[in-house]
Amino acid sequence: MLGTHDITIVLLDLGILLGLSRFLGEVARRYRQPMVVGEIAAGILLGPTVLGTLAPELQQILFPIRANTLIALEGLTTIAVVLLLLVAGIEINLSSLWKQGRTALLVSTLGILFPFLLGFAASHTWPHFLGFDGGTDILTFSLFFGTALSISALPVIAKTLMDMNLLKSDMGILVIASAAFNDLIGWIIFSVVLSLIGAGAVYGRNPQQTVILTIIFTVFTLTVLRWAFHKILPWLEKKTVWPGGILGFVFAFTMIGAAATQWLGVHAVFGAFIVGTAIGDSKHLTERTKDVITQFAMNIFAPLFFAFIGLRINFAANFNFPLIIIVFLLACTGKILGCSLGARWGGIAGKESLAIGFGMNARGAMEIILGLLALEFGVIHEQLFVALVIMAIGTTMLSGPVMEWLIREKKPLKLMHLIKPAGFVESLSYKNRSDVIMELAYRAADETGLDSAMIYKAVWDREQIMGTALGAGIAVPHARLLEITAPVVVVGRSEEGVDFNAIDGAPAKLIVFILTPTRDQGAQLQILADVARVFSHPEARNEAFKAQNYDSFIDALKTVPDKET
Repeated sequence: MLGTHDITIVLLDLGILLGLSRFLGEVARRYRQPMVVGEIAAGILLGPTVLGTLAPELQQILFPIRANTLIALEGLTTIAVVLLLLVAGIEINLSSLWKQGRTALLVSTLGILFPFLLGFAASHTWPHFLGFDGGTDILTFSLFFGTALSISALPVIAKTLMDMNLLKSDMGILVIASAAFNDLIGWIIFSVVLSLIGAGAVYGRNPQQTVILTIIFTVFTLTVLRWAFHKILPWLEKKTVWPGGILGFVFAFTMIGAAATQWLGVHAVFGAFIVGTAIGDSKHLTERTKDVITQFAMNIFAPLFFAFIGLRINFAANFNFPLIIIVFLLACTGKILGCSLGARWGGIAGKESLAIGFGMNARGAMEIILGLLALEFGVIHEQLFVALVIMAIGTTMLSGPVMEWLIREKKPLKLMHLIKPAGFVESLSYKNRSDVIMELAYRAADETGLDSAMIYKAVWDREQIMGTALGAGIAVPHARLLEITAPVVVVGRSEEGVDFNAIDGAPAKLIVFILTPTRDQGAQLQILADVARVFSHPEARNEAFKAQNYDSFIDALKTVPDKET
């Protein structure tokens, strides 16, 4: 039972950890780095690495090693990691994964296979250098190390693509779908590794029983429960107060799923991940609701979890430079090579395939979570855990800048140079998404000489994979066509707005309809990025909403500073 002093310490610790980790996370974000860098730094500053070295008495007063307070803090961090895996699962769209077809399958499969085999072989060849100390058998250690190198971080990858204005592009969809499949397979493999450790023995089950029951749970959740969630969500949207009703339902089932896999002998995080995947695949879970769930988990619980890591480990005492370099090189080599080859064999050109490889290389939070679980179960020791944390942060920091450099064009395509007078529709006739896309397809058909029904089908099929709303009243339905040799852009304006399922809930008042050649992936990336940059300026956006003709629309675009247009 927590006494008065224990409660005081726990509340004080939570306030300090949350405040400093959020502050340093925002500092990291300002310098275009992942927030997890600042959040872990907060724990390192308050933990044994810095404060424990400079002022050990103060560190013990603030964060005493007492059973009651530690249990309370560890309970909260367990909830935090469960919610983080819920968010990771919600990001996975099984329907869009299948629609991406052969290329996504190649990228994700080789992106798992190459690093897994490289890690497995390295851990068998140099087990003691990599941290094998006999705490488990060599097979379990090698399976873990291979899995650790092969897993990606879907939420981090999605955020990187969003920051680069590429999330809605075909390349972005391919990377997201590949990362989703990668994470799904990676966590299933890790659940097998945990069962081999004998985590289920506390409930009297052997590893074989644990694996079988886990497979049954996974299949049942992704089929029967997925169908049930799809049916229940519309009822909740109508009958309960938004977002409380949906949040309560999602979190309740997440905790039940987490408890189920903990009881099965895997870990609670796997159940949360699978439940999140089942719920997130429903088209009735709107982007706006997903964003609320993500914001709740990532801004409150994630900082606490990552800061707590710094409290547990002395990063200075366990800093092994040769081990860190080897882990980093193995991770990057296997992931980038495997994903790039998969993209190349799937028909993606050279630079773009390499950009996909670097995009998939981001490990972030998922790697750290996986490493922490392995540390708790005695599969690895502190030095390898520190190496995995640094590798996760390093690959995440590297991913975005290298992708941006690889896809950058010498003469980037600009929105204002692509729109012709006949390509501006000052007042759209229709009010729903499908009809508006058809209306703009007719206008694009006049520009290209192609069949409007063919154009509509290409754009609408792409819209079903992932919505193209950018938010703030802007949508960018698009497709790549084999039949054209140069980009075509048509812009439609709607006074009332059209529902494109935007995260912010705002209807799209400006619809930028983009067609690009199939063979020129870079053209689509450049135009989408330019649209996002131009309309991030409120003045340009508001003037464009009011434009009554082509000339006034172009004048609106000219309000953006020259260096950005």
